[in-house]
Amino acid sequence: MSDSEQPASVKTSLLVRIFSRVADLGNRLPDPLTLFVLLTLIVIALSVIFQGVSVEMLQRDGSPATKTVNSLLGVEGIRWMLTSAVRNFINFAPLGPVLVVMIGIGVAERCGYIAMGLRVLVKLVPPSLLTATLVFGGVMSSMAADAGYVVLTPLGAVLFAGLGRHPIAGLAAAFAGVSGGFSANLIITGLDPLLASLTQQAAASINPVYAEGINPMSNWYFMVASTFLITAVGTLVTTKIVEPTLGPWKAEKDQEAAAAEEPSPSETRNFFIALASSLLVLMLIIALVAFPGAPLRDASKGSSLLAQMGPFFDSLEVLITALFLVPGVLFGILQKQIRNDKDIATLAAASMSAMGAYVVLAFVAGQFVAYFNHSNLGSVSAVKGAVFLQELGLKGIPLLIMFIMLSSLMNLFVGSASAKWAFMAPIFVPMLMISGLSPELVQAGYRVGDSVTNIISPLMPYLPIIIIFAQKYDKEAGLGTLLSSMLPYSIAFGICWTIMLIIWLLFDWPLGPGVEAFYNVTEAAAPSALP
Repeated sequence: MSDSEQPASVKTSLLVRIFSRVADLGNRLPDPLTLFVLLTLIVIALSVIFQGVSVEMLQRDGSPATKTVNSLLGVEGIRWMLTSAVRNFINFAPLGPVLVVMIGIGVAERCGYIAMGLRVLVKLVPPSLLTATLVFGGVMSSMAADAGYVVLTPLGAVLFAGLGRHPIAGLAAAFAGVSGGFSANLIITGLDPLLASLTQQAAASINPVYAEGINPMSNWYFMVASTFLITAVGTLVTTKIVEPTLGPWKAEKDQEAAAAEEPSPSETRNFFIALASSLLVLMLIIALVAFPGAPLRDASKGSSLLAQMGPFFDSLEVLITALFLVPGVLFGILQKQIRNDKDIATLAAASMSAMGAYVVLAFVAGQFVAYFNHSNLGSVSAVKGAVFLQELGLKGIPLLIMFIMLSSLMNLFVGSASAKWAFMAPIFVPMLMISGLSPELVQAGYRVGDSVTNIISPLMPYLPIIIIFAQKYDKEAGLGTLLSSMLPYSIAFGICWTIMLIIWLLFDWPLGPGVEAFYNVTEAAAPSALP
C-alpha cells in the first residue's frame, strides 16, 4: 500500500471525528429490516395525513395529469396493500438482476477465480492507482445500466480486502462511483437521449426552433470532464475520510487477504486460460449486437445504434452472469475443485443460500418503495417544492444553485431520473431560459443534483443489497455504517460538481458540440454577462 493510500492513524481530523460520530449514532438505529418496516409505516401514516392533496404535472409523454395523495388506510388502500404484496416483492427492481448476476459471481468466487484475478491484478496495477481505478470503473459502469451495483460494488470490497484494506471502504468507493457519479461518463449512455427528449419538449414552449437542436450529446463535454472530477474527488474522500473513519480492518479466519500469497505458476496459467474463455464469451456478446439484424439489436426502435440497443440492455444481467460463470467453472475444473455437474449445482445453490438475508430485506423494501409510489407522496412533494422555488423569484446563478439543491432533495423521494425530469423540465427549463441560461445548462444542473444524493437516498433500490454486501465483512454494519461512509461522497460531489458547473458557466465553455451555456433571450441582444 502506498503512502498516499494509507489511512491517517496518528491524528484524526475533525471531519473524520464527525463522520465517526454519525456512524455511532446511525448504528444505534434498528436492524435494516426493522428500519424498512418503520419507514413503510411512516409512509402509510403520511398518506393518511396528506390525503387529497393534489398537484398538476406533465407525464413523460407530455400529457397533463393530476397527482393526488392516496390514503393507504382507506378501503381501496388496504385492499391494494394486501393484494399487491407479492407483486410488489416480485417487481422490486433489483431483485431479479441481483439474484441472476450473483449466480455467476458466486460460482466464480467459490471456485477461486475472482480471488486469483485480484492476486494477479495486485501484481500488475500500482497500489496508488487502485482506488482511483475503482471509482473510475464505477462511474463508467453507467454505460451498462445498473450492472455496476451488483458487480462492481462487491468486487470493490473483495479488492480492498485482498490488499488488507477495509473492504467497506472499497465497497463505498465503488458505490460512490456507480451511484454518485451516475450521470457522468466518457461516452453517451441510455440516459442522454431520454433526458434530451424531455428537455427538448420543455424548451419548445419558449422557442420551438431552438428546441429542435437539443440532442443526446448536448451535455457530453461537461460529462466527460465530470468523469475525471468524480474520480478525483471520490479517490480523495476514500483515502482521507472514509478509511480513517472506518479504522483498521481485522479479517476473520475466513476473510484472510487473498493477495497475501504469490500465485503459483500453475494457478497463474489456469487463471489466464479461464480469462481467455471470458474473452471468447465477450466476443460472442459483441457478435450479438455488432451488425444490423443481430439478435440483440432492434432496428424498429430507430436508426442509431444506441436506439437499437434495447434488447442488449434487457439481457445484460444474463450476459454478465455468463461472463463470470464460464471462466469460473473452467478455472474450477482446471484447479480440480469442480469434478462433475453436481459440483457446479452445489456452488450455484450456495451462492443463492448466501442471498437469503437479501431476499427477506427485498420483500420489505419492495413494499416500502411501492407504497411510496402508489400513494403519490413523492410526486406531490416534488412538484410542491418546484413551485416553491419558482415563487422565490431568483435569477441566474443563484437560481441555478437552488435548482441543483432542489433536484438533490427531490432525489431522496423520487427515484427515477426520467420521471423527475418529466415534471421538472416543463417548470425549470422555460424559467431559466427566460433568465438567460440555456436548456442544456439546466439539464446539466439537474443531472448534477440528481446524482449526488443517490448514495444516501432511502429509495435507492439497491440500498438493501449494498447493506448485505457490507455485512459480509462486518456483521455489525448497519445503515449508520453505510450512511457515514457515503455521506462524505455526497457532500463532496455536490459541492465540487456544482462549483465546476458554475466555472463552466463563468467561462462560457460549450457543454457539448456546439452547445452554449447561455440562451439568447432576444435575437437583438444575446446576454454577454451573467444575468
